[in-house]
Amino acid sequence: MNHKKEIRHWVLVPAAGSGSRMHSDKPKQYLNLNGLPVLSHSLLRLQQGVQPAAIVVVLRPDDPDWPHIKKPDCEIIITEGGPARCDSVLNGLRALQNQAADDDWIWVHDAARPCVRVEDLKQLNKTIYQHAVGGLLALPITDTVKQSNEQRQSIATVDRSRLWRALTPQVFHYRLLLDALIAASQAGQQVTDEAQAIELSGLKPLLVEGQPDNIKITRQEDMAIAELYLNRQAAQKGVL
Repeated sequence: MNHKKEIRHWVLVPAAGSGSRMHSDKPKQYLNLNGLPVLSHSLLRLQQGVQPAAIVVVLRPDDPDWPHIKKPDCEIIITEGGPARCDSVLNGLRALQNQAADDDWIWVHDAARPCVRVEDLKQLNKTIYQHAVGGLLALPITDTVKQSNEQRQSIATVDRSRLWRALTPQVFHYRLLLDALIAASQAGQQVTDEAQAIELSGLKPLLVEGQPDNIKITRQEDMAIAELYLNRQAAQKGVL
């Protein structure tokens, strides 16, 4: 009898940033949001929506805040971050080198996206199985987009019909993503997300439309918006 090998899912969360734009005494991933640190919200939703074999969290060396936050009830692997996000993700992938199979799925999610909906995670999970490369949550751009010159003067209006905002999670096969990030690093390309590394390798990730409330907390005013979204989601039956 032929036994089909089980494809496992692993979550990777780069959380080594300092969040300097928040002007806070601690990194944004540890700021209190509705009674829990931002990072706790993100991890708990990922655990519920993905049900991973383990979650890899990439932290600053000797991170003083991590031991004290609420964590999901699953295996958590800790490794240290690098100078840039792409370096931290690569470190996280290397931490899985003796556990993840080449075809396993890696879910990379921003630590500061605490409002990602569990229903969106499940939809992304369902959709990537129909695509050879993998994909990411994204949003079609609805605003008029301008191109500027060096003096910040508008010089052109860009056709937005095929433009999307990249969100997270971004989900790719382990070996595919590892090789793509290594190749980008060796070529001197500091990619800003995982999909860019996959694109540079000549492949085309699938864009899966997500929800506008999957915001990334970057500035202090984003905390109030995230709180509003969390409260609204909690009031909507069946959202989470």
